[in-house]
Amino acid sequence: MGAAREQGGGAAAVTEFTDAWNSAGDPPTLSEFLPDSPSLRRSALIALIKVDLAQRWGRGIQPKRLADYVAELPELASFPLPPDLIYEEFRLRRRAGSEVRAAEYTAAYPQQAEQFSKLLATGEYHPTPTESDAPARLDDLEPGQTVDDFDLMTGLGRGAFARVFLARQRSMQRLVAVKISADKGTEPQTLAQLDHDYIVRVFDQRRLPRQLRLLYMEYLPGGTLHDILVKVRHTDPTERRGATLLDAIDSVLAEKGEIRPSESPIRTEIAALTWPETVAWLGRRLAVALDYAGHCGVLHRDIKPANVLLTADGIPKLADFNISFSGNVTGDSPVAYFGGSLAYMSPEQLAVIHPELPTTATDLDTRSDLYALAVVLWELLTGAKPFGEDTVAGSDRAALDTMLKARGGGGQALLTRDLPPGCPSALRRALGRALEPEPDQRWSSGADFAQQLDVCLDERARDLVDPPAHSWRRWTRLFMHPIGILAIAVPNILAILYSNNHVRRLIIDKLDTRTQHRFTELTTGTYLGLFAIGFLAINILALPIWSGTYGIWRGKSYSAAELARHRVGLLRFTLRCELICLALWILGGLIAPSFLVLTHSPVPAQYYLHFFLTFLVCGGIALAYPYFLISCYIVRALYPIFIPLGGLDRADDRRLDQLERSSTGFLAIAAAIPLLGLAVTTLLPVADLRQILVPLRILGIGGALGFLLCYWLYRLLEQDIAALRRVVRRSITAR
Repeated sequence: MGAAREQGGGAAAVTEFTDAWNSAGDPPTLSEFLPDSPSLRRSALIALIKVDLAQRWGRGIQPKRLADYVAELPELASFPLPPDLIYEEFRLRRRAGSEVRAAEYTAAYPQQAEQFSKLLATGEYHPTPTESDAPARLDDLEPGQTVDDFDLMTGLGRGAFARVFLARQRSMQRLVAVKISADKGTEPQTLAQLDHDYIVRVFDQRRLPRQLRLLYMEYLPGGTLHDILVKVRHTDPTERRGATLLDAIDSVLAEKGEIRPSESPIRTEIAALTWPETVAWLGRRLAVALDYAGHCGVLHRDIKPANVLLTADGIPKLADFNISFSGNVTGDSPVAYFGGSLAYMSPEQLAVIHPELPTTATDLDTRSDLYALAVVLWELLTGAKPFGEDTVAGSDRAALDTMLKARGGGGQALLTRDLPPGCPSALRRALGRALEPEPDQRWSSGADFAQQLDVCLDERARDLVDPPAHSWRRWTRLFMHPIGILAIAVPNILAILYSNNHVRRLIIDKLDTRTQHRFTELTTGTYLGLFAIGFLAINILALPIWSGTYGIWRGKSYSAAELARHRVGLLRFTLRCELICLALWILGGLIAPSFLVLTHSPVPAQYYLHFFLTFLVCGGIALAYPYFLISCYIVRALYPIFIPLGGLDRADDRRLDQLERSSTGFLAIAAAIPLLGLAVTTLLPVADLRQILVPLRILGIGGALGFLLCYWLYRLLEQDIAALRRVVRRSITAR
């Protein structure tokens, strides 16, 4: 009988025990019917206890409590009692007429209290699975079956080692995706810790008999990126657009009998995108997900179109993290084991499974996942894989060697290929760098990759980073130093000419010839001296910034710290220059009147104050106009050079914000210059006003024109900074 019980499993033990109850007057001994096999014993034990409880309480023959079974069968104490077993005793006692309260059980079994309460609330439960309930093999699984708490409704996909079904979870009355696979690894525990908008949410796992495991997760009805690829390959490249993605999703929904969702902001956004923008839109979200997983210490290791699920609105979510990936593949060969995943693997990941290379799984990091993501995005963009190996043939070594050689050319070699019309240069560059064969040459994080894809989605940011071939912004990068010097020097020279003419008409022409000559010599020397000091100081400040920016534009490599220092210096440059200019004008306003005192000139006291305030007005000219000229040049032509290099962070966002806020103040200064000039004249006698009418008219007309120029530059600057901050802030959110 024991041999037959072992062969028949838990079902045979239950049958024998039930027959013993029906044929004997006294209760049979439960332990005598337990199989000896450890793999069968637990599931049979639970089933036998349920039979024993039902017989004893139903017949009123020596009723027992679960505590009695634990005392008689110590092995029960080695694992928590299943909630449905506790509920079974509760239900049978009530049916027998005993006074029983739920609080008695929640207090006695606190670990199962929550699940027990749910069973009481719903009034139904699915029994703890027994050996006879579980499928013997994955191939035995079919829609219509019930496994554990789940009614399998339809198949969603299958692989060599797992099956995925749409299922109804009985206890929660909800639709879920169920993955049943071999019970190994720590995938469920790891995935349950990942809580991200672009990662499929894993709810929990169930261990099944026969060494199987059931993992259930949120159900996404929109299909996978593999479904989108099928649609893309059957659509002419000139007709692909964001609506192509939505059409493919709607086709999948129709096949599953799902209702097409109503229009939403997300679907409206996608419908307006070009196809390259759609690819960037999808890729940006997946890169953010990989960045989050990487910070949690989790690598996906199996990025491919079939592992990217879509919501009905088109939002992509990563699924099926291959947590237990290992180069030590047993059973099948590596090529057979990984199959279609090989075409998406990075060189270092292929090296892990290469039978003769020393690379191990511990050598992989997020950059390997980003490489695989770039392969998927390239395939979405063009309809074909970048390296062309849809199938592999030959021995493991030959196949892997072929794939490694194909990847050796690097991502930059791909940039010469024809891409879909309207493909942004930023997308070409982002994918090219992500597909470099050496990890150190790729994007260092998912956030950096996402940042580049964000540029593709922002038209103004794209224009800043990759100006048209005929744009002035391209060729002016060759003349950074002269342009910067002229932008500062020209307004200062105009201010010098204005102040000199103003002071000469008001004061100097009233002096005797000798004093005029002496004063002119002194003020000319002062102007030249201060101008030379300013020129030297600004050049010292500018040279490292210009040389670094020019080096980056010419392709020179810098560390992340050096790049950050260059970016900060570039954004601070304008304000530092303006402070130098203002300080020198204030100094000049103090020195020049002093020369009148030294020459013993008969000048009324109010003229000294007027002299100083005139220099302050000129300082305002030297502040406002160069500020907008240089800031616009930096933001429109120079700072965008850093965007393709990645690494922008909160410090960049703060600097750009400071630049934007400072611009408002400098615009106010530009508007106030003519008014300040008029206000200064109130210190003069009415008789002297005729002598400075010409300078005042020049100041008024020039100030009005200057303000219009500054306002135009301010609006450009405001829009450009907003575009750059959008890219930076999205990157910060991704980190």
